[in-house]
Amino acid sequence: MNKLVRSFLSEEDGLGTVEIVVIIAVLVGIALIFRDAIIKFVTDIMKSIFASDSITNDVNSQLIRQSNQIN
Repeated sequence: MNKLVRSFLSEEDGLGTVEIVVIIAVLVGIALIFRDAIIKFVTDIMKSIFASDSITNDVNSQLIRQSNQIN
């Protein structure tokens, strides 16, 4: 019985899963906090790559912000 308890306490398989979940939660939180800056950054990159404004008009941070408001 002692051997079973010791092996259970020394087992670390679940620790990796918890770490991954915490890392994903932190990344999602950072993305939500800085989403306007991220959208502006992506829009600026798209403007530098594509000369057409029709592509960059689809990613308008104000329109995205208005349509995704949390009530």
